[in-house]
Amino acid sequence: MKRPNRKPGEPDVSFKERMAALRNLPSFFRLVWQTSPWMALGNAILRTAQSATPLALLYVGKLIIDEVVKMTHTPGEPSYQYLWELVAVEFALVIITGVLGRLIGLLDGLLGEKVGNHTSVRIMQHAATLDLDQFEDSTFYDKLERARQQTAGRTVLLSQVLSQVQDIITMIFLAAGLMTFSPWLILLLFVAVLPAFFSETYFNDKFYALAWGQTSDRRELDYIRYLGASDESVKEVKIFNLSNYLVDRFKTLSDKFYNDKKQLTLRYQSWAVVFAIVGSAGYYGAYVFIILQTVKGQLSIGDLAFLGGSFRQLRGLLEGVLIRFTSITQGAIYLRDLFEFFEIAPRITQRANARPFPKPIREGFTFENVGFKYLNSERWANRHLNFTLHAGEKLALVGENGAGKTTLVKLLARLYDPVEGRILLDGHDLKEYDLQELRTQVGVIFQDFQRYQMTVSQNIAVGNIRELHNQSLIENAAQKSMADELMERLPDKYDQMLGRRFNKGVELSGGEWQKIALARAYMKNAQLLILDEPTAALDARAEYEVFLRFADLTRGKSAVLISHRFSTVRMADRILVLEKGELTEIGNHEELLAKNGRYAELFHLQAKGYR
Repeated sequence: MKRPNRKPGEPDVSFKERMAALRNLPSFFRLVWQTSPWMALGNAILRTAQSATPLALLYVGKLIIDEVVKMTHTPGEPSYQYLWELVAVEFALVIITGVLGRLIGLLDGLLGEKVGNHTSVRIMQHAATLDLDQFEDSTFYDKLERARQQTAGRTVLLSQVLSQVQDIITMIFLAAGLMTFSPWLILLLFVAVLPAFFSETYFNDKFYALAWGQTSDRRELDYIRYLGASDESVKEVKIFNLSNYLVDRFKTLSDKFYNDKKQLTLRYQSWAVVFAIVGSAGYYGAYVFIILQTVKGQLSIGDLAFLGGSFRQLRGLLEGVLIRFTSITQGAIYLRDLFEFFEIAPRITQRANARPFPKPIREGFTFENVGFKYLNSERWANRHLNFTLHAGEKLALVGENGAGKTTLVKLLARLYDPVEGRILLDGHDLKEYDLQELRTQVGVIFQDFQRYQMTVSQNIAVGNIRELHNQSLIENAAQKSMADELMERLPDKYDQMLGRRFNKGVELSGGEWQKIALARAYMKNAQLLILDEPTAALDARAEYEVFLRFADLTRGKSAVLISHRFSTVRMADRILVLEKGELTEIGNHEELLAKNGRYAELFHLQAKGYR
């Protein structure tokens, strides 16, 4: 049954759903067990042992009081042996309780840390299996963000569930003692505590709805925080005087979050005070009854201390168990976000008995009426693509921004699958081939390549991370991309940290970074190399030299080049012209100029700028 007056976008968390969320706990504890079986088992044993100590302490305390009272009413010299034995037992129980508490706290902290790290690893591993276009969807990013948020809170949930089990065992012991005296006290206890439980349940629903609804805006808040104090954005923040705008936007969002939470917290705390008074009134009503029974002589002083202490502890435990129950179900609901993320499946998958990648490629890649559009988009990024990239051919892609050039090469590398049509490799659908082999045999350097805050060697080795420690291969790749020239001015050569984020890091120019990125393309002996405008920051002469070397080094291999400089494009065997995602012309430089079509128009426009 849905809650009435639910706001748009607010998650509907009914009591039934809250109970259903507890089904996430077995999966959570499997995750805990996988993280460290011996820590999980040790924690459970220690908590079970500690659950019996409160009753034992109360009972020994009762015996001590009764023995003292007895000794004061017994004529003659009393014997202290039994009394000191009881005191020694109580002292030992206190020591044992303290030691158990410390050990439990230690294991809670260590196990929680390991669970958080293990969950983070699982999230990264699963994210690596998902498709590129899934990362380009805001709904997916909200799920990813909520999954990430769970890694920090799982320590608390683990401790809460284990504490819940421990407290329930302790309550059973304490309730057994009270039941022998007066069963109705247990009923009074529940009547006094239940209002607080329902209040906690209600407000936890509200806090969850608030957090869920703020996910997207909080991502914006984190992004603004990053832009306002980042080495990557500081130049434009200063030159465009963006600081005040970013600060104002941050204040607007953060103040809204603060006020929303403040109003809800004030309501929550107000009702919490009211129900705390109700609970205290119930406890003292029972306590007055026990005192009266003691005054009438129906209970001993030790019974008064034992029953009063038992009732006080049972009330505290019951209140804690009920309130913690709402927190546990709340945590279980948040776990749903984590496990829902793990259930997201990639659409680009490898078939059983996948075909091995051809070595060498004999015919090439053939596009048959290929079309693609992004998720939640009505516009086709590419459509009606029909052409063949022959084995060993150098193909250049030309077109204005947004013409679909980068989308096309992503289809070629199977980062996307066509929405319509198919791509063949040597006569077989690209989907039939082993996906890992395909990614190994296709090397891509995009225009928005990543500038890793790592050493030079690590930055180059990401092109084939399995060869991270193959220094000769790394240096050879740097030589091919002309990145080796940078080593002359870097103090630590290939061990030099790049970027300003870490100590002794050195920042490179845009062109220098591009030479590092180009070196990644030479780290593996791929049969198809794709350069998607990775030389845009180089001057015309440097880009020309890079492509001359690239053409020489890729002789006998297939290559796709994307560049806006026609002096570079004309070096390709054939040039494919794209307009609004569709192929309009294809041929070599001279053929396309002779056609006097779109390519010739773009060529002459650029040539005019150099006259």
